[in-house]
Amino acid sequence: MALSIADEYWNKFIQDTGADPEIRCSGDLCFDTEGIQNEEKLVLILSGKKTATFSTLASFLIDGEPLPVTGELYMVFDRSATPRCIIELESVNVVPFNEVTWGMAQQEGEDSSLEEWREKQKEYLEDEGAIVGFEFTPDIKLIFQTFRVVYK
Repeated sequence: MALSIADEYWNKFIQDTGADPEIRCSGDLCFDTEGIQNEEKLVLILSGKKTATFSTLASFLIDGEPLPVTGELYMVFDRSATPRCIIELESVNVVPFNEVTWGMAQQEGEDSSLEEWREKQKEYLEDEGAIVGFEFTPDIKLIFQTFRVVYK
C-alpha cells in the first residue's frame, strides 16, 4: 500500500529530526485554506513572521472539537495539498476579543495596527458566526495559539 504525500512528509520529518516515531500529527490548522489567502499566510509562516493564530471558542464548542493543546504538532499544506511545514503549538490561551493586545495581534504577521486587526477580525467573526451559529460580541472568547515551525 502506497503512503499518502502527508504520510511520506511526516515520516521524513521523523527521520530528519530524530523525533520519536511514536509521536503523531494532531492534524492541520486551517489558515483560510481556500485560494490566495492560504498562500500568503503560508509565506508568513515559513518566513517566521506569522507565529500565532486565533480561532473562536464557540466554533470548537459547536463542532464538539477538543481544544488544541500546547506541544501538539500540525502539518501545514499549500493550496495544492502539498505539505510545506510542521508547526508545534507553544501556547494555547483563551482571551476575549476586546482584550487582545497589539503584541498578540502582531504575532499573526498580517496587520499594521490593532485597529486594523480588530476591524478585519470582527468582519471575519461575524461571517463565521452567521455560518457556524454564534453571534459576535466584543467579549467573544478566542483561542490564541502561538506556534513555531519545527520542520520545513
